[in-house]
Amino acid sequence: MKRDFSALQGEFDLLVCGGGIYGAWTAYDATLRGLKVALVDKGDWASATSSASSKLIHGGLRYLETFDFKLVRKALKERKTLLRVAPHRVWPLRFGVPVYGDSRNGTWKLKAGLMLYDALAGDNDNSMRHRHFAPQAFVGRFPFLNQCGLKGGFTYGDAQTDDARLVLELVAGAQNSGAVCLNYAELTEWRESNGVVSGANIKDVETGEVAHIHARQYVSTVGQWSSKQADVGQFCRLSKGVHLVMPALNSGEALLLTAKEDGRVFFCIPWYGRTLLGTTDTDYVGDIGAVKVADPDVEYLLNAANRYFDVAWKKADVIGAYAGLRVLQQSAANKPSDVTRDWELRTASNRVHHAIGGKITSAREDASVIVDVVCAHLGILSSCETGRCDFPWKPQQRYEDWRSEAAAQASALGVDAESAQWLLRRHGDNVRHVLQMIEGDHTKAGRITPELPLIYADLLYCAQSEMVVHLDDLLRRRLPLTILAHWNEEGLLRIAESIANIMGWSASRVCDEVADALINLSQDNELA
Repeated sequence: MKRDFSALQGEFDLLVCGGGIYGAWTAYDATLRGLKVALVDKGDWASATSSASSKLIHGGLRYLETFDFKLVRKALKERKTLLRVAPHRVWPLRFGVPVYGDSRNGTWKLKAGLMLYDALAGDNDNSMRHRHFAPQAFVGRFPFLNQCGLKGGFTYGDAQTDDARLVLELVAGAQNSGAVCLNYAELTEWRESNGVVSGANIKDVETGEVAHIHARQYVSTVGQWSSKQADVGQFCRLSKGVHLVMPALNSGEALLLTAKEDGRVFFCIPWYGRTLLGTTDTDYVGDIGAVKVADPDVEYLLNAANRYFDVAWKKADVIGAYAGLRVLQQSAANKPSDVTRDWELRTASNRVHHAIGGKITSAREDASVIVDVVCAHLGILSSCETGRCDFPWKPQQRYEDWRSEAAAQASALGVDAESAQWLLRRHGDNVRHVLQMIEGDHTKAGRITPELPLIYADLLYCAQSEMVVHLDDLLRRRLPLTILAHWNEEGLLRIAESIANIMGWSASRVCDEVADALINLSQDNELA
């Protein structure tokens, strides 16, 4: 993936502004249909909401309580599709649901809900179907749970991803298929003629250069920034979601739990050798460019989790934290949790199409609707290919065979088993390039930091090949290092110096990148 601002010239069929999950799917879909596409983002790919999710590809079991069967069926269908076309990018993850004597949902209600969930999934994959366990058997799977009042529990199947890398792979796929894709390229002005957009000014954030481009259709997938746009802001409601990164729990499965305080569902999810604890769901009216994790968010999540665990987590146990904004459709509902997570497309008076709301799980199907609308306006007859087309980095051979062979090759080169597992998930077929780096220097098989399953060769490959512009791009989204471990200036400087030659950074640029990364770390949250 190379960044070339000079490629933003000439006439395009479609300009997509916003490089999160909706923008990436839209650009990828449109390019596969033969459209000439430009995709731009004023920051890095997936630098806002799309890298602040729960990292799940799931149907949304909790939406059954609000009878949103259409949304659940749609999401479960997408889960099945993504597991098939991108097994390296989306993998199965089993969830446990404990039942206590004072649980809001008892055994029979949960049983009915899980039976419906399985039915809506519409497949015969027994590995995804729910199972019931007696108390001792359930504790055997989740030994850290408080056993007092435990009546038993269920497990059921869903799926997991790395959200930032999901977006990145789609952007890479669009670029490889002919799209012009640029991060740090900001839309500064829509140019209108008779009230209709006829062009756009795009500024290279790094150099200040401006490109004046024309497209036949325009789509805005800017997420939270839609709330500040005159034509569509009134249709948006923002909700803040916070996740904490906690120490690993003694289970390879996730948990779906219910907060006793307000009845909200939250998750404990294994991720890169840590546990993701989240999420909150609160209305947000602050600065959309400075969303932070605050003390009340941390207290809420820790209190909710500690009601279930034998050993209580403390604030000092928090390793990392991140916050993001969901864009919801405007609603009179009192709580954001009660607002539908479905999506809508609105076309403004200037004929720019705006995507509002949605979920990372169902973004592929929603993007297909966007491109259908674009093609209809262009008079192009074409159908969506993304539901049938393998992901760009999916291995060409049978997936299980490839995974076994690639893991064996990584092990022979000195990569530990856990790091190898994540390496294959992160890069798919591109892992061969990472392993080639290790063949030339076996020290690159070592972990960047001992507690995380991420290796030096991975770091160097991302810096070299994945359109990294700033140190924060590399350490937050290409590899999620800054939320998975504590970092100080010395550690960040060590990494920045290791990639300086690849990035073409001078000594002063290295210092600037480290300083900016430290500022970003401090601005992410208000924790002491």
